[in-house]
Amino acid sequence: MADETDLPHDSGPAGGWGSMQGMARILGESHASPMVLRSLRRQNKPKGVMCGSCAWPKPANYSAFEFCENGAKATMWELTSTRCTPEFWADDAHTVTRLREWKDHDLELTGRLTHPLRYDAVTDRYQAVSWDEAFATIGQSLQALPKESAVFYASGHAGLEASYLYALLARAYGNNNLPQSSNMCHETTSVGLTKVIGSPVGTIVWEDLEKTDAFFFFGQNPGTNSPRFLHPLKDLKDRGGKIVTFNPVIEQGLVSFVDPQNPLAMLTGKETIISDQYHQLKAGGDVAAILGMCKYVVEADDKAKAEGKAEVIDHAFIKQHTTGCEEFIQSCRDADWAEIERESGLTEAALREAAAVYIAAEKVIGVYGMGLTQHTHGALNIAMLVNLLLLRGNIGKPGAGCCPVRGHSNVQGQRTVGIAEKTKLVPLDKLKALFGFDPPTEDGMNIVAAVQGLFEGKVKAFVSLGGNLLRAVPDQRRMEAAWSAQELTVMISTKLNRSHLFPGKNAFILPCLGRFEADQQATGNQTITTEDSFSMISASIGDRPPPSDALKSELAIVTGIAKATVPARPELKWDEWTADYGLVRDLIEFTYPDDFRDYNARMYDAGGFYRGNGAHERIWKTPEGKAVFTTPGQLNSLGFKDAPGRYRLITMRSNDQFNTTIYGYSDRLRGLEGSRDILLMCPEDIAEAGLTDGQMLTLVTDVDDGQDRRLGGLKLTAYRLPRGTIAGYYPECNVLVPIGHHDELSQTPASKSVPVRIEAG
Repeated sequence: MADETDLPHDSGPAGGWGSMQGMARILGESHASPMVLRSLRRQNKPKGVMCGSCAWPKPANYSAFEFCENGAKATMWELTSTRCTPEFWADDAHTVTRLREWKDHDLELTGRLTHPLRYDAVTDRYQAVSWDEAFATIGQSLQALPKESAVFYASGHAGLEASYLYALLARAYGNNNLPQSSNMCHETTSVGLTKVIGSPVGTIVWEDLEKTDAFFFFGQNPGTNSPRFLHPLKDLKDRGGKIVTFNPVIEQGLVSFVDPQNPLAMLTGKETIISDQYHQLKAGGDVAAILGMCKYVVEADDKAKAEGKAEVIDHAFIKQHTTGCEEFIQSCRDADWAEIERESGLTEAALREAAAVYIAAEKVIGVYGMGLTQHTHGALNIAMLVNLLLLRGNIGKPGAGCCPVRGHSNVQGQRTVGIAEKTKLVPLDKLKALFGFDPPTEDGMNIVAAVQGLFEGKVKAFVSLGGNLLRAVPDQRRMEAAWSAQELTVMISTKLNRSHLFPGKNAFILPCLGRFEADQQATGNQTITTEDSFSMISASIGDRPPPSDALKSELAIVTGIAKATVPARPELKWDEWTADYGLVRDLIEFTYPDDFRDYNARMYDAGGFYRGNGAHERIWKTPEGKAVFTTPGQLNSLGFKDAPGRYRLITMRSNDQFNTTIYGYSDRLRGLEGSRDILLMCPEDIAEAGLTDGQMLTLVTDVDDGQDRRLGGLKLTAYRLPRGTIAGYYPECNVLVPIGHHDELSQTPASKSVPVRIEAG
């Protein structure tokens, strides 16, 4: 088991020696081979391996080291020399029931899975099984079930080739039940941005980072979630640009940064101050904060007009490219500063100061993460940010735009190639022409619908292409019982995780290659491709020997399941596609010709090739044919009202974490060490509630839906937060999030504003 008390209790700037020490610690604990250093040198470079962690883009003019602290941790974690063989299950302490007592971190420390496994209920253990038997049993089980009862989930990791065939498998089987991890994070972006600018993804490219005058950050933490972003931020500060941040939590990556690739900075400890202004607004207060800035812009423009000075608002752009502006501008004039202050938790003076930076900058990029998307009215948050950008024409011009920072390395790309439950997003006519069958036309289940289907007993089988879904979704405790009641659970995985410990009646763990490992098929070592947050497509080629000769690639596992499940047709050439992934890329290009022109020829381009984005060119694919201003109907993004004793809980990730993968117990950028069982609360709220720092507490969800959701054993920790806002770690706090507590438009879980109460003990 891991030692949770072996870490220093201090904090410091992002990057620097703290980053180096964090990587060194994980290098030791993961037992990674020394050859991992060679893999890191190839990371995020042409003819190299694209990082399996976040989706931050890869610059065409790359540096000697194009990996960050968390990317390195992910690589070391994957390239561990530890193996979880079938013999692991022979230990008396290693029954599935006993393993439920283990922490997530310790499950992963067992190492890479080496053989396909099938659960045996008699012994309460997994046992080795042949690939042929696994595929045959999975196929027979799926064939015996009603088509609408099976779900095909994808985590956002598998490459475009495997993802395209996975979506084809589901549709050839007979449904569009293709939920994906974006349902839990940036589906609000896909729905919200599409509604207002006609694009489901961000509008900027790498060159815009180099030309911008200012970044405005909302609910995004580059220090932990996308550390390579810190280099463009430093470059902006070096050329005199401004950064303004809105976040309930002080995140060190947006405070200061020591460039670990700069020898002088490493020797002297010279820090770059990142944020010129850092505004700690209430959880859910972004609507009011952005409205306050827009109000200041409108006031400044009205004053400039009255005095005969140059306009502040870009009226020519607005007239040509937008609709709804007049109503929105009037709502800004009518907005009351006292209400804005109350709902945002910020002063009028602070918001005016932030807006003054916005006005002074010719080119602005608005950056956001799940701090905007994971609210009941998360789509309104995004619409308000777009409003701010549109006022001065900051979308579709060099150095400006909207920049949602995606999580997993190919989460955006999987949607691009058809992993989508909404049929309007998929060219079904192209699939029919290519493969000779009629794809189902009824929309499938997203994550919320799939989880509700599990609770109701309607979902009877889950195939998971990666991920740890049982740990990632809301209502975890209810999910555990519902998950194990299924007829079939299939997990395509590299390591043990908690989802394996609640097996269905037929349960399989199918171990796959990692991205750094050679994928040898009949035509040689295969290349896969991924799409990053800037819509760039890049090739990735593994070269490390696999942990076991018994492993298969994600694509080979998908085609193995497909051959055993879907009736044979001459157009479904599963074996040929497995032998040569280039043939799959030809299929993708035929299906999506505008996005993937000359796919096989361009995939090795430095920095990737751009698949295009209409909004980047000021082509608005909305029903109105223009970008849309949104007049807010409320001043916060909450779906509940404040009440005595009710707090707004934020769930967050640590510096030693990627999604549900826990590398260790150091959250050094927040100065928190040794435990994840903590609750952060400001000293004023602690005193008012009659609590004491260090007290053990229980959180209880404050939602009246007949369910008792609680999480105990949390150590109260005084921390600098806004009044009424508290914070705890994801995924532990997922037990407190109701499945029905989600964004109204996208159904993304509202995990950044959960209503809770506190009980002692």
